[in-house]
Amino acid sequence: MDITRDEIKQMLDVALLQPIATPAQIEALAHVVRDEGFGQICVNTWHVARAAAIVKGSPAKVVACVSFPMGTMKTALKVCETEQAVADGADEIDMVLNLGAFLGGDRRYAEDDVRAVVDAAAGRPVKVIIETPFLTADQKADASRLVQAAGAAFVKTCTGFSPDPVALYEDIRLIRHTVGPEMGIKASGRVGNYFRFMTMLEAGATRVGLVLDQAREILRGWEAAR
Repeated sequence: MDITRDEIKQMLDVALLQPIATPAQIEALAHVVRDEGFGQICVNTWHVARAAAIVKGSPAKVVACVSFPMGTMKTALKVCETEQAVADGADEIDMVLNLGAFLGGDRRYAEDDVRAVVDAAAGRPVKVIIETPFLTADQKADASRLVQAAGAAFVKTCTGFSPDPVALYEDIRLIRHTVGPEMGIKASGRVGNYFRFMTMLEAGATRVGLVLDQAREILRGWEAAR
């Protein structure tokens, strides 16, 4: 697969989501994302406005994480958080599927929960994290269909906060087979080098979530492969 350096950068959601992340650290990352030409910066909603102020006027987008990382906030509160993130300058929303509802058999609630956030995002892409480490193959497929039916733009694998949060080739292939060729898939979980990055693309991913050191390592790997 032939890919350019700039194409790689546009596929990377560079995240800083740890609860101890300070405003100064978020601002520093936003400067890097803007100046080094990465596609997206992914932050918790408290940090959206400060990240948006720094990347404003550049191609970089701000991704806001809603009800992160548990996904168990009530729908009305997810909607409120999404609306606030949009008001603060978010270009995209990453949310977590309500796994308790999904696994407990209330799939209508889980789907309506996603749909409400999609509506609140007002046309901005919504990525829904299904936390693949917790699910069987059948559940991964069912969750992907649910997310697609609710109108989300992407299925995403992991928050990074679940046990063994790794994006697997087999999972990406399963999701792609389930949702078809048009829907976005975000591979998130230990995609820390160029080989892993290309494996995710070959499996069907269209976006990758990672931290800054991993993003730079992927670009170093691309250079070495030339």
